[in-house]
Amino acid sequence: MTKITTLKDWETDQEVRWCPGCGDYAILKAVQRTMPDLGVRPEDTVFISGIGCSSRFPYYMETYGFHTIHGRAPAVATGTKLANPDLDVWIITGDGDALSIGGNHTMHLLRRNLDCQLMLFNNEIYGLTKGQYSPTSREGTHSPSTPYGSVDRPASPCAFALGAGARFVARGIDVHKGLPDVLKAAHAHKGTSFIEIFQNCIVYNKDVFEEFAAKKTAADTQLHLVDGEPMLFAKGAKGITLNHKTLQLEVVDVADGDWEAAGVIVHDVTNRSVAHMLVEMQFGEFPMALGVLYDDPRPTFEAAVVAQNEASSVGKTPDLQALLNKGQKWTVDEKDGPEL
Repeated sequence: MTKITTLKDWETDQEVRWCPGCGDYAILKAVQRTMPDLGVRPEDTVFISGIGCSSRFPYYMETYGFHTIHGRAPAVATGTKLANPDLDVWIITGDGDALSIGGNHTMHLLRRNLDCQLMLFNNEIYGLTKGQYSPTSREGTHSPSTPYGSVDRPASPCAFALGAGARFVARGIDVHKGLPDVLKAAHAHKGTSFIEIFQNCIVYNKDVFEEFAAKKTAADTQLHLVDGEPMLFAKGAKGITLNHKTLQLEVVDVADGDWEAAGVIVHDVTNRSVAHMLVEMQFGEFPMALGVLYDDPRPTFEAAVVAQNEASSVGKTPDLQALLNKGQKWTVDEKDGPEL
């Protein structure tokens, strides 16, 4: 039987060192509080990170961990999972680490569908290296590397994930009480679970998400998605509908709680097309979609590799030398050159 754990079982003796007020503190505590509810053990769990403020995370989890190099956490996680498929693998990364130098590694992790949880802390800035603009920084962002304002169009992490073939895509906010539920859903999914977490950088990009993250306006600015439930916000006074002529989402008013009459659609986590539209909703015209946007499992990468290895080794004795000698080989002739 799995040992019952508590919050203390997941905390290390390391001093947590982020800037005072950093959203990483809230995410760390949400993860530590969630782990006991997952019924997993620290000795079967590994946290793997790249480079960035978020990547200090493994030091603060009482589990196995790797603090790897810039953008390569997905590659290390893939090797870890293939070496021991029974490990519960979590990847901690940021918008710069995962979408800039690590963009190709993130893409291949998602398309392969390794069974792991990838948490992308998005603060729309490079925090560790002192505030340069990142792939997710908005147009006009002033930073040491864009003193006149960024002219780049920002990358959308969740759109990137869906485009790369992710089978689970979700969004959360660092200090929001709903984040643990998102983490639980991600862990329950078999395959790569991609979670974008809006994280406040108190020093270099303070309150950049305040327009939708602030508690006092959250009812009107946040759309909390629940599978099988209508897409309602503003305390049920507004909802999201699909215009069947334009095939686009629209905001509608809901009178007397009659969401069906208003045409409000019901969230279906397996609907990939609607998930794309939810990700592309422009805040201001629409609320920010939060929670599980897409969840439709398929066989995992490591399961396919293990099955292939087992099938190819039936009735055979492993012979490393024979494997090395297999395939093309040649000898080098000093007079005539290589001879195949």
